Amino acid sequence: MDLKGRHLIAPSDFSVAEMEWLFDKAEQIIKNPKDYTEVCKGQLLATLFYEASTRTRLSFEAAMLRLGGQVIGFSEPTSSSASKGESIADTIRTVACYADIAVMRHPKEGAAMVAARQSEIPVINAGDGGHHHPTQTLTDLLTIKLEKGEFKGITVGVCGDLKFGRTVHSLISALSRYSGVKFIAISPSELRLPEFAWEEIARSDATLEETTDMREALPKLDVLYMTRVQRERFFNEEDYIRLKDRYILNAAKLKDAKKDLMILHPLPRVNEISTDVDTDPRAFYFRQAKCGMYVRMALLMSLLGRGIAHGNQ
Repeated sequence: MDLKGRHLIAPSDFSVAEMEWLFDKAEQIIKNPKDYTEVCKGQLLATLFYEASTRTRLSFEAAMLRLGGQVIGFSEPTSSSASKGESIADTIRTVACYADIAVMRHPKEGAAMVAARQSEIPVINAGDGGHHHPTQTLTDLLTIKLEKGEFKGITVGVCGDLKFGRTVHSLISALSRYSGVKFIAISPSELRLPEFAWEEIARSDATLEETTDMREALPKLDVLYMTRVQRERFFNEEDYIRLKDRYILNAAKLKDAKKDLMILHPLPRVNEISTDVDTDPRAFYFRQAKCGMYVRMALLMSLLGRGIAHGNQ
C-alpha cells in the first residue's frame, strides 16, 4: 500500500482498505517494536501546535523518535511567528524548507486544509477546531480492533459534547463506512450532532438514534465513547457551566452495561468519567492513548514512504 506523500486532513482521505493496512502495520510495530527503530532515520517531523495538546503532540513526537527520526516545532502560537501575524500558508511554506512531514493543530476549522494546499510536504491534521481529528480516529479504531477483532455490526454510544467534539465527528465519518454499525448519540439538545454528521450517516448503511438518557442507552452498547464538554468552544461561560456536568459515568452506572463493553475517551477528561471507573477492566482510555503512539508510528512511516523501503509491506 503506497501512501507516500499523502496528506491526512479528514478520515475520508483514506479508504477503508488503507485504514486497515495502517492498523495491520501498527499491530506489527506493537509485536516487534525493535524492527522499526531506524525506519525514519534522517527524517524530520515538524509539530505545529497552535492549540494546547498533551497526548496528540507527545504521541507524535514519541512516534517519530521511536522510528529513529527527529522533531522540531512549537507547542503554542506565541512561540512562533503566528504571534506576529504570519499566515498559515507562509508558515507551512517555511516549515517545508526544513522538515519532511508536518502535523498541525489549530483552533480554526479548515486550517489544516489551507496548509495542505500550500505544502510541499505531507500535512497531518491533529485537530482543526470542532471539525475533524483523523489521527484520534485511527487511534480509536485500532483500540477497538485489537479488542473486538472487527467493526461490523457494533453499537457505539457517543456521549457528551457532540456538537463541537471533533473526535466524535471523525469517528462517525470513519466507522459509518463499515457494515451494520449503529450509533447512539447521547447529549443534551444544545450539544447534539451537527447536520454534516447526520448527512454522513445518511449516505451509509449505518443507523443513528438520539437520546438524552445515558443510563437507558448503556445496556445496548458495545463501545461507549465519552467526551468532555469543551470549555474552549463556548462563547458563553454560563452555558458551559450549565452543561459541563450533564453526563458523569461512574461505577454504579456500569452495573447494567455489557461485560465486554469498551469505555473510550480521547482525553483529557475533566469529571465526565469518575476515577472509580479506572480500575474496571472495561476502561480502555489509557490503553487507547498508548495505541495512539503506535498508529501514528505506522502513519508517519507510511506517508514518508519508509515502511515500503523497510520491507514490511
